[in-house]
Parts: sequence; structure tokens; C-alpha cells
Amino acid sequence: MESQGNPGSTDRTDEATETHFGFSSVRLGQKQALVDDVFHKVARRYDLMNDLMSFGLHRAWKDAMVSALRPPKGRPFHLLDVAGGTGDISFRVMEAAGSRGQATVLDINGDMLAVGRDRTPKALQAQVDFVQGNAEDLPLPDKSFDAYTIAFGIRNVPRIDRALAEAHRVLKHGGRFLCLEFSAVDVPGLDKIYDLFSFKLIPPMGRLVTGDAEPYQYLVESIRKFPTPARFSSMIEAAGFGRVSARPMSGGIVQLHSAWKL
Repeated sequence: MESQGNPGSTDRTDEATETHFGFSSVRLGQKQALVDDVFHKVARRYDLMNDLMSFGLHRAWKDAMVSALRPPKGRPFHLLDVAGGTGDISFRVMEAAGSRGQATVLDINGDMLAVGRDRTPKALQAQVDFVQGNAEDLPLPDKSFDAYTIAFGIRNVPRIDRALAEAHRVLKHGGRFLCLEFSAVDVPGLDKIYDLFSFKLIPPMGRLVTGDAEPYQYLVESIRKFPTPARFSSMIEAAGFGRVSARPMSGGIVQLHSAWKL
């Protein structure tokens, strides 16, 4: 029987370890529930807020991810999209892959998955399935996917190293890992504008659109706590991946991280 993942034998020790939730310190064992609460609150307006917060740029960033993936048309291709509850990455990839593509959308948050199921285009319903599960302990067999994508989700995972190890486990040899994540702006002047927009405008915008500013205060803080591109690349390599690279977009606001299971 194929491995289904192992939560590990050090969980009890890990629970007492401190980590960050935005700019706050919390016990590692508490973080997942706090993150879940954030996405329960924002699920129905998640994509709308992405449009407003990025001025629609998130669509171009996600299109760039799909272009980098280049799913083969006319051949079997199985994608795992993690933290992809609303389905927008999977829908794009399946449209590019054609009728022999298959996507599994995995998210720990049932509300986000419900949004994705509701929004699945009729033409793609036979190609996309939705699974509730934890990125740190995927309920999926070894070597079963051609590609693993995660867009703006990995910084919310309490144990990123475990999620990367699980990504490596479920990919076939020759499989592709692609991750979109926010990063530190590297254009002088733009960094100050970006910080002003993030901290002064996004939380009030969240309150206006979703009725709650706190989830968006956490989200902008979590970007600043995420590892640098060089550090995250080292973590990807430590998980066993090869040909690791990071490509900045929009002045470094976002990085597209790429790697292969060789």
C-alpha cells in the first residue's frame, strides 16, 4: 500500500514551540486554527479582495504560473493544487491541458472548497475534484502527480518544511513544483508605497468588503514574516528538489518559485 503521509513523531514537542501569526507570537499548535478562522471569514469574498488588493495583477501572476507549467495538451496530466480552494489555478491549468488533464484541488478549509465547487465551470466538472486535507500531511499516495502548485498559500502553513517534503513525496519523478508567493519589494521607493498601501489601506478595504479587517491585517503581516527568496529556495532544496529557481515579478512584490523532482 502506498504511503499516505505521516504527521511525525515530534508533534507533542512542536505544539509547545513558538511561531508567528502575523506579527504576533503563538504556539505552533495554535496557528492552524487561527489561519483556518481567517479563511472561514473571507472565503466568499476571497477572489474579489484579491482583485482589489492587487489591482487585478494576481490574474497575470497566476497566468504566468500556468505558462511556466506548460501542461501537455492531449496527454494525461494530473495536477495537485494545494491551498487552492476557490479553484482558479486548477481551472486555468485544465483549460490549458485539454480533456486529458485532471486536477485535484486540496485545501484545509471547507468553506474555500465550497466556493471552488460552486464556481467550477460545467465544462471542467469531470476534470476537477476537491479534497479537504492538510498540506503538511497530504491524504494522497506517493508519486501520483505530474505537478504541484500552490499560490499565495504556503506562507500560511505552520510547518513549511513538512509541506515541502509532502510535495516532494506525492510528485512523480520528473514532476514540477511551482509556488507563487508574496515577497519583499526590491525597487527603491516602491517599497514605501507598498508598505503604506498594505498596512493603511488593505485592512480597511477588507472591513468594507467582508465586514472584518482583522483577517487582512494578518495577511499583510504574514507576507513580512515569510522567508526571503534565497532562504525559501534553500528550504525547497532541503526537501529534495533540484533545479530550484525564483523569478521576481512586479518589482519583487511576488516571486514565482520553481523546482523539479529529479
